[in-house]
Amino acid sequence: QVQLVESGGGSVQAGGSLRLSCAASGTIFAITTMGWYRQAPGKQRELVAASTSGDRINYADSVQGRFTISRDNAKNTVYLQMNSLKPVDTAVYYCNVQDTVRSTWVRDYWGQGTQVTVSS
Repeated sequence: QVQLVESGGGSVQAGGSLRLSCAASGTIFAITTMGWYRQAPGKQRELVAASTSGDRINYADSVQGRFTISRDNAKNTVYLQMNSLKPVDTAVYYCNVQDTVRSTWVRDYWGQGTQVTVSS
């Protein structure tokens, strides 16, 4: 079982920055995709950014150019640098990690969520 611990959330004013981190530990086979999702009240959880083991990176259009995802594979940690934050970025941010046991068996794990609040 893989456990994810998130940190770095908080409250900032519009235009500010935050850096989220997510560290994976436990019984890890081979982490492939690491990413960040967010969910605001009354809305569906949406992808913010994701990084594959092949270094392919995807960003939501709404955060393109403002957020940067990075990972330290040696530490099984993924980061999300969030700059130029806007009130619409307010949400609970969840780390997601895919652990590949076999090519036909991929496990999804989620962090506990960390609140990001951006005030205008």
